[in-house]
Amino acid sequence: MSKRVKTKYPGVFYREVNRIGMPGKERVYYVVFKKDGKVLEEKAGRQYADAMTPAKAARVRAERIDGKRPSRKEVREQERAQKAEEAARWTIERLWNEYKADKSASKNLEIDHNRYAAHIKPAFGEKELKDVVPLDIDRLRIRLLKTKSPQSVKHVLALLRRISGFAEKKRLCPGLSFRIQMPRVHNLKTEDLTPDELAALLSATKEDSHLQAGTIMKAALFTGMRRGELFKLEWQDIDFERGFIHIRDPKGGPDQSIPLNEMARALFEAYRRTDSPYVFPGRDGGQRTNINQAVNRIKKKAGLPKDFRPLHGLRHVYASILASSGQVDLYTLQRLLTHKDPRMTQRYAHLRDEALKRASGVAGDLLGKVAKEGTKVQKKRRKE
Repeated sequence: MSKRVKTKYPGVFYREVNRIGMPGKERVYYVVFKKDGKVLEEKAGRQYADAMTPAKAARVRAERIDGKRPSRKEVREQERAQKAEEAARWTIERLWNEYKADKSASKNLEIDHNRYAAHIKPAFGEKELKDVVPLDIDRLRIRLLKTKSPQSVKHVLALLRRISGFAEKKRLCPGLSFRIQMPRVHNLKTEDLTPDELAALLSATKEDSHLQAGTIMKAALFTGMRRGELFKLEWQDIDFERGFIHIRDPKGGPDQSIPLNEMARALFEAYRRTDSPYVFPGRDGGQRTNINQAVNRIKKKAGLPKDFRPLHGLRHVYASILASSGQVDLYTLQRLLTHKDPRMTQRYAHLRDEALKRASGVAGDLLGKVAKEGTKVQKKRRKE
């Protein structure tokens, strides 16, 4: 160890040592003072690394004597305690990172990331769930509703609710202590096409130059599958022998199977296969992620309403045709559409009711005819 060199300031000296990460020497300043009957010697700081000077070291010494400054050891202990406390805190930001890692395969993760980064992180990122109160949620909901639709706001709040549920499920920390009030959504849209519109659409799919768009639209119409389910569909998922289609991860739920009807069978059997495992591959044979431009072009050529959604709307058409036929009950329709919640299928109940009314009307007509014939027979017998 190098020798001590006194300075002009009482109780301040230095030693020369090698600089950290650089050639040359620098001074390390120390202070000596008496406190509570003990002589203490402490490091004040390095000449370059800490920008320490003899004058600054003298001020450090005076503050230590007056009890206005903690020792370097106490500072280090405080920093360690603070780091330990931070490591034990499950902030919403930290929970989100764990949630992301757990849901890394989810198709909606990118959308959830955008919602989190734009709306949840600025408001709650550094908070713990236990520190979030209903008023915080109310303020967020009111602020978002000024620029976002009720459905969009509902998605943001539902993500926060899922993060809370994840924390409880994994036993990381307690979840929210209250139920999040969701905005009322009245935009459950059920799209349908007239027979003429449907005929125009099928004609336009044949005329379009895109190799997949028309077939994807017909697949949505014939099977009722969602856009993402069609993009993920692989040839191995179509069981031509048993007559079923295996659907992977339908809207975040467990895998399910739906029947392969004759229209869908003929469509897939006639469709040209490629080397890709996907039925409707994207670039380089990988999973397709978008086809909006082509299907919107077909929609426009067919003269369909501007607000008609080319793929999801055809799923509604499929469901509406089945419901209005009167031959399919709502439970069966729920299974075909792979709805987890029967309330989602309930939007087609009025179509089912109309079919039942028609069937009841037919029964009434038939019974009326029977009754009329019976009256005629009775009158004839009386005359005889």
